[in-house]
Amino acid sequence: MSDEPSFNIDIEPDDEGLVRLQKLLARHGVASRRRCEELMLAGEVTVDGEVVTRLGTKVDPRTAVVHVSGKRLPPLSEHVYLVLHKPVGVVSTMSDPQGRRTLGDLVADRPERLFHVGRLDTDTSGLILLTNDGDFAQRMAHPSYEVEKTYVAEVEGTVYPNVKRRLLAGVELEDGPVEVRRVKVREGRPGSSIVELVIHEGRNRIVRRLLEEVGHPVTQLARTVFGPLHLGGLKPGQMRDLTPDELGLLLDAAG
Repeated sequence: MSDEPSFNIDIEPDDEGLVRLQKLLARHGVASRRRCEELMLAGEVTVDGEVVTRLGTKVDPRTAVVHVSGKRLPPLSEHVYLVLHKPVGVVSTMSDPQGRRTLGDLVADRPERLFHVGRLDTDTSGLILLTNDGDFAQRMAHPSYEVEKTYVAEVEGTVYPNVKRRLLAGVELEDGPVEVRRVKVREGRPGSSIVELVIHEGRNRIVRRLLEEVGHPVTQLARTVFGPLHLGGLKPGQMRDLTPDELGLLLDAAG
């Protein structure tokens, strides 16, 4: 697939591939072109970290890092960024030599070559990010970016306050400590509990191992939030495109 962006006729780039900044803002749906000019004059627009108030300024829409009132605008490109609700039983790979159902099967009708950002266990459902931007996928999956992830788990037994305190204090596993940012008991049932916890790690089966270590084996597990992305009303197997605001926040997180 070409890396060249597609443009509306009213944003045709010049011979150097540059476009006027206010046209780019309007193309992104920020506001009318006149209102975009007002935002520039008010110092609300930055390009590559610098405030831009000159209305004739031209930028490369593929590479310029543009913020409006603090919000990142995604560059114009043909990359796609998708939120998928992975069902239980689906392997977090794009193909599988053993013939198991994979993420690739769920997006088989897509024309792009997609990559997944991180993994979910086969027996875990929930939010997973897919993209054809390989560099972005690698950066987002790297532990140094510490993207917060929210999981909802059904566990055995009653989770008492002392267990919550232990989780928040940090739990040592065989491959190192785990930091839990937040934990909440959402529901107590006879013999089981529904627990929501927020971590930033992506080690193998980390949530299951963590909760088993504190005496509450997981019976069901789902990831509901990944950074600024929420599963919302997506049903298992469904997907959607990221919103511009979501993509802008993720691009900032990925540097």
